[in-house]
Amino acid sequence: MQSIKKDNYIILKDDKDDPKDFARFIESLLDQFKSNNLVIDLLKYGKLTLEELLTFLKPSLKHYQNKKSFIIVNDTILIDNVPEELRVVPTLKEAEDLIQMEEIERDLGF
Repeated sequence: MQSIKKDNYIILKDDKDDPKDFARFIESLLDQFKSNNLVIDLLKYGKLTLEELLTFLKPSLKHYQNKKSFIIVNDTILIDNVPEELRVVPTLKEAEDLIQMEEIERDLGF
């Protein structure tokens, strides 16, 4: 796994080729990142399935309990099929924008 530290978030990238294993690995490391907003870069998975994406639901929900963002980036998954509990955007820039919006909402008490 690669991690890239940005101003108010960390990008996590899979250096292997199994999104399900990556989801389990991230879940096992969530305590290390509990005070950070996370962007999960899945752009390399051009044929990501909904089943593979749903393996990120549990770590996402767990991370949001810590009042931190968990944004998945993938530009091939059909967003209409994604449950609203998962935040999926097609670009890293949109992930950054969404984190900023969620930070503002948390600051306002939403």
